[in-house]
Amino acid sequence: MKTDAKHSLNKYEYKFYNSDMTASSGKDPIAETSVSQRLYSLDALRGFDMFWIMGADGIVRGLAKATGSPFLGIISEQMDHPDWNGFHFYDLIFPLFLFIAGVATPYSIGRRLEQGTSKQKLIPGIIRRGLILVLIGIITNNHFKIMPFSEMRFGSVLGHIGLAYMFANLVYLYTSKRAQIIWFLGILIGYWLLFKFASAPGFPAGDMTMPGNVVSYVDRLIMPGKLYLDIHDPEGILSTVPAISTALSGIFAGNLLRNTPMSQQKKAWVLMLLGVGFLLLARIWNIVFPINKNLWTSSFVLHAAGISLLLLAAFYYIIDVLGHKNWAFFFKVIGMNSILIYVAEIFIDFHYTANAFFQWLVQLVGDPYNVVVFAVCTLAIKWLFLYFLYKKKVFLRV
Repeated sequence: MKTDAKHSLNKYEYKFYNSDMTASSGKDPIAETSVSQRLYSLDALRGFDMFWIMGADGIVRGLAKATGSPFLGIISEQMDHPDWNGFHFYDLIFPLFLFIAGVATPYSIGRRLEQGTSKQKLIPGIIRRGLILVLIGIITNNHFKIMPFSEMRFGSVLGHIGLAYMFANLVYLYTSKRAQIIWFLGILIGYWLLFKFASAPGFPAGDMTMPGNVVSYVDRLIMPGKLYLDIHDPEGILSTVPAISTALSGIFAGNLLRNTPMSQQKKAWVLMLLGVGFLLLARIWNIVFPINKNLWTSSFVLHAAGISLLLLAAFYYIIDVLGHKNWAFFFKVIGMNSILIYVAEIFIDFHYTANAFFQWLVQLVGDPYNVVVFAVCTLAIKWLFLYFLYKKKVFLRV
């Protein structure tokens, strides 16, 4: 996912404070849960998500090119976005992260409510967290450079996540579960109707091309700075609204896992069935409202949520129900510092480090697999960096 990855996350004693961001060994970057409540599968799934933009996509592309395998060629195509409508695996990375943040909400916000913390006391933290992510997104977008506002890009992956997460948490705080479902459906239906009856000036109602759709037009009118694609920004203002439903879909899953009185096995099956149901609804809606990540269409929300539910069901069943945790440690290390590794790639040259340590190996392997080996080595350097922080019990929490 170019726009996602490139423009395309125990009660310890040690704590490190840095402004409004906290690297804390006692708390997860997104979910502040007690040890007894913590879902190992959630950390692992978050790590699996970030694994692909840490460099696993490059390994797949390199293998496909080196081997010429038609099968790997098909998989390699999934490591990039479709030009406009449609869905590839790489489109899942961004909404899956937001979905996971939603799953964590009943474990973090819900637990604090049960402990007697008032809703009013929780609001400042929720808003601060959302706005900090917006700020970090702007800073990383522009590579820590000071430049005129007109040349800056304000839309960002982290900003999109921060705002959607913030509003979804406010909905969670002040509405019942039934009302949350109404919010979820109301946003999706309202967004569809906006596209159906509106467009950019000079284009027919319902136009969904990049220059003609109403969402891109509104972003061109009111969004400050420059847009990612000049006339369109995939992390624009209006497309943040349906992303709230993506976070809410995660909250539904979190409520099911934490608060529903049924066996763990049954919870996993319910998640799986919900995932299949969401995918079927998405394909039906796709007929009249195409799946489109750039616009975060309602059908895209359902499609991404469907796959996210299936992945959560699989990870939850294998790790938390069956107890097979060892294999997932690799992903857990990534998942517990997901935002840090996303931001770190802006100011740490991991490629330089990998080249310094493994240039001899890359040269020894030679064409055509040298690209694959270098991608593996770079990914290994990043993981070892995160493992070092894990062992030191340092985790970035916004």
